Amino acid sequence: MTEGKEKKSRTGAIFEKGKIFFCLCLATVLGISLCGCGGRAENRKPYVAIITKSTTSTFWKTVFAGASAAATEYNLDITFTGPEKEEDYALQNQMVRDAMNNGAEVIVFSAVDYNANADVINEAAQRGVKVVIIDSDVNSDMVSCRIGTDNVEAGRQAAQAALAAQEDELYVGIVNYDVNSANGQQREQGFREIMEEEERVKEITTINVVSTTEDARVGTRELISENPRINVIVTFNEWTSLGVGWAIRDLECSDSIHVVAFDSNVVSVGMLETGEVDALIVQNPYAMGYLGVEAASMLASGNNVPETIVNTAAFIVTRDNMFEQEYQKILFFFD
Repeated sequence: MTEGKEKKSRTGAIFEKGKIFFCLCLATVLGISLCGCGGRAENRKPYVAIITKSTTSTFWKTVFAGASAAATEYNLDITFTGPEKEEDYALQNQMVRDAMNNGAEVIVFSAVDYNANADVINEAAQRGVKVVIIDSDVNSDMVSCRIGTDNVEAGRQAAQAALAAQEDELYVGIVNYDVNSANGQQREQGFREIMEEEERVKEITTINVVSTTEDARVGTRELISENPRINVIVTFNEWTSLGVGWAIRDLECSDSIHVVAFDSNVVSVGMLETGEVDALIVQNPYAMGYLGVEAASMLASGNNVPETIVNTAAFIVTRDNMFEQEYQKILFFFD
């Protein structure tokens, strides 16, 4: 946790800034919903299109809150779109083309598919649209800036949380999402780096599910049924975390299976308190949105960004520390 604390000088300040800007965020959201997303006209503010994997989770709503605060501060017009399903790269590609046609000067993008989204991002860059990646990467060298969690390191944090709570032999289940989504694969990579060097770890079994609560719930139940020795489960995003937690509750096995999950919302924090989840790796989505739009503002003004890779912090939250003021701010961002 020392490394995580050292990283908070930048992103921790942004957490606090979120409190100040929250009301402005709401006003911006209402303004966008009323005004739509037409092309840029004379004397209009620079237009930035934010296109993410989804828009409905707490994670992505917090990204948009950060983006809205930065848009207000830097006097930008923004739109926020994403597919209903986090596997729908084709619709994401169409959203990028729509943004180009509507006059976006910068696209802030989180890729559903590392490879399948690459061509349209290259097309946008070739047409003079600057691209900032947040959260999940794309296979393109034409991106101006990448902002988000160090996903490999976050996977290592998940491994540390799992190892800290288990002294016996470990039989590990991984409930991951789309194999083509870069951040999930990077998190699993970091997790395996640590776990595969640990003598106590006897077996690691991975399943990949559709990134929904119900698919993760069903997949987890099947994983446990087929591998009854599993005593650790790790999962890597908000929806799969909820699905794993519900499966643990369904099977009444919270005492025998240690769960390390990702992200936070009211339900997953409740599961942390009641025992279905034992640790949460909590990212800083507000910082991703804020810094993404801040970078977009620089690029729209014709300037270069000072850093092409910006890592935002992630924190390990457990039942032992979840009620400390520092971690309450992380878990309940706008309370």
